[in-house]
Amino acid sequence: MGKSKSRANGDGDVFPRKNKAGKITSYRGAYVGPDDKRRYVSGKTKEEARRNLRRARGDAERGLVSDGGNVALSEYLKRWLNESVRGSVKPITHQSYEMLVDKHVVPALGNVRLSKLTPAHLQGFYRSKLDAGLSRRTVQYLHVVLHRALKQALRWTLVTRNVAEAVDPPRVPKKEITPLSIKQASAFLEAARDDRLEALYVLAIHTGMRQGELLNLRWDDVDLDAGVLRVRGTKTARSRRTVTLSETALEALRSHRERQLSEIDRAGILWRENGLVFATGIGTLLNRQNLTQRSFRPLLAKAGLPRIRFHDLRHTCATILLSKGVHAKFVQELLGHATIAITLDTYSHVLPGMGRQVSQAMQDVLD
Repeated sequence: MGKSKSRANGDGDVFPRKNKAGKITSYRGAYVGPDDKRRYVSGKTKEEARRNLRRARGDAERGLVSDGGNVALSEYLKRWLNESVRGSVKPITHQSYEMLVDKHVVPALGNVRLSKLTPAHLQGFYRSKLDAGLSRRTVQYLHVVLHRALKQALRWTLVTRNVAEAVDPPRVPKKEITPLSIKQASAFLEAARDDRLEALYVLAIHTGMRQGELLNLRWDDVDLDAGVLRVRGTKTARSRRTVTLSETALEALRSHRERQLSEIDRAGILWRENGLVFATGIGTLLNRQNLTQRSFRPLLAKAGLPRIRFHDLRHTCATILLSKGVHAKFVQELLGHATIAITLDTYSHVLPGMGRQVSQAMQDVLD
């Protein structure tokens, strides 16, 4: 009996693959996908190859195509970082993804074929990283990166499902915020007086801007005459906002502008104009780690204050305003929180006086 047309095209059964000595090493099958391209599956045994072929043909009938069978995870992630991530996120985010992939994912899982990656692979990977001393937050971030990468693989029809969705990443306990008191905030700003980045710290406390928002702030976003600045280039529409500057913040920015103009003159042809309000001595983006190690922590020590995170300056702004009776809605808008619930959930527990205010208000009404 002659072969059917489908088998003649390699779309029906599987065939053996042999080594130079003529020994069968595996079996391979071919099928035609919904895009009319011929694709291949393989298996160590004839039955395994047939199962894979049936599964692939069934997926193809539903419009699903798995191209990732012969692609190592390391090769796919390299392509994903270059073609999907680069240019779609901030450079610092791309660098962070690339570092996590190169340092952690590739050494552990890089040789696994994309189509063979399972939830068990990822769960075991997360466990090994935790056991090796990596923080829960970093492992959770690894999960975020892998989930995003595999989601794109699904969109590119390289896989038929995102296996990261079937994995439980480690839970990260919510960090307790450690804002400065009013007295401490004043001491910190006094320590920063005449510092090259004094205006950065003044804005951090007076406006509650995030570190990333401050480091990416450009002079085009600042109107010194109107006394406002615009926060742009953030992740959400709610985070994009106009901030009215206090007189102290406005004066600090004016002085900073004069200092920067002098730096531009000194740098000469070495200056790289990026329009950044807060930049290095040659106009480039400040490195967050360098900022913390070389500027922020020394200023904390100079002021005799405990070591806190830069982000706690944002918390300092919020808690000072709330403790002074500023309505939470105004604080929400200043900080760029998506909802007022986020503002209240984040800061109500650090304001013990609020409970007394509530009870006193009720006493005043019903007394």
